[in-house]
Amino acid sequence: MAERRVNVGWAEGLHARPASIFVRAATASGVPITIAKADGNPVNAASMLAVLGLGAQGGEEIVLASDAEGAEAALDRLAKLVAEGLEELPETV
Repeated sequence: MAERRVNVGWAEGLHARPASIFVRAATASGVPITIAKADGNPVNAASMLAVLGLGAQGGEEIVLASDAEGAEAALDRLAKLVAEGLEELPETV
């Protein structure tokens, strides 16, 4: 299983707008991905309600994971998005 541990770069955490950006990016990756707090249970990264339910705060560590083909590249892009608090999914890493 591929995994990336990153700190949330959005000051407001994964709430409302940042969560929407993240969920759209996770869905666009075409790879099933889970997201969890460092010691929490993983949830579907493509589910807005699940991501909001995490309550991940700015600076808090989260874990992105997937065992699908193409997971490494997808996780790299999502990790960059989250860590840097970007407004859209980066095309290249």
